[in-house]
Amino acid sequence: MWQRVQTLYLAIASGLIISMFFSVMAVTIGTDGAQGTINYIEKLPYLYLMISIACANIIALVLFKHRPLQMRVATIAALLLIGFQIWIAVDYFKAPDGIVFKYTAIFPLVAAIGDILAVRGIWADQLMVESFSRLRSSKRSRN
Repeated sequence: MWQRVQTLYLAIASGLIISMFFSVMAVTIGTDGAQGTINYIEKLPYLYLMISIACANIIALVLFKHRPLQMRVATIAALLLIGFQIWIAVDYFKAPDGIVFKYTAIFPLVAAIGDILAVRGIWADQLMVESFSRLRSSKRSRN
């Protein structure tokens, strides 16, 4: 399982999303210089979306014996991550002047890239298995 590169991509994407549960999304700077923080888990839609994405990534991580299903789940996770990144970008552009977003705001984009790379690796593995299966079946038919 761990010798395949797509497993590493899925693990990195899962780690990034899970780390968002514990990280700060933005810092608010008041007029008097006081700072406050906004976490991702404070917004319930963000929390629900992060839970669903983390579950999808972990499910895709453990489905290594069922490549077509693993590929579908990873694709769904990548699409959810792209939607989540767009949502964060909209919030970024609508934010008032006193809010500074942290670097963790790009974690969904990096995780989506990891999921897309994992889907490509899973697809390549599936094609290789199918070609070996065709070679075996053609060899049996000759004998």
